[in-house]
Amino acid sequence: MMTTTQLWGSAPRSCAGSLLIAASACALLVSGCAGRQVKAKRFPWSTFAYTRPLAPEAAGEQMDETDPLADVVLDVAPPPSALAIARSVPPRPRVASGTSAQNDANKPGVPQIAPQLSAAEANAAQQQTNQSLSVAERNIGAAEGKALNAAQQDLASKVRSFMAEARGAAQIGDWTRARAAAKKAEVLSQELAGSL
Repeated sequence: MMTTTQLWGSAPRSCAGSLLIAASACALLVSGCAGRQVKAKRFPWSTFAYTRPLAPEAAGEQMDETDPLADVVLDVAPPPSALAIARSVPPRPRVASGTSAQNDANKPGVPQIAPQLSAAEANAAQQQTNQSLSVAERNIGAAEGKALNAAQQDLASKVRSFMAEARGAAQIGDWTRARAAAKKAEVLSQELAGSL
């Protein structure tokens, strides 16, 4: 005797099988008979160059020679000229060039913003700047006359640039910037001396 679980287990299988058989039968019926199928006539492409299209035959021998749009008048404005450009704002006023030279002479130089250091801080920054510059000069002097590769030449160029920046800042009394530039020159010169 079959239990209910066995009945439910066989039901989907039998449904799937019958559905597959029905789908196959429909496909055969729709495809039709293989012997009666109409096939397109093959076109020989070698004669394609010699074929000419057929001109359509005129449907009516009597053609009306009058133009149906002869009475129509178009009221269209001509296009704007390419030479005339419409401005949405008035033109800017022109200023004489002689006045700008006078204004440049009266204008003060660009102000430098530097922190105010006390006398003790300024002396300490000056000593640190001089010490860093002397170390950088000694290290750059050791590299003089030696064959340097591209990386070493780049380092030497940067060291000289920072030394010049430190000296320029020291001349104007900006000891904070001078100390920073001299320290950069010292560090890079030590790296250069280590790579020799």
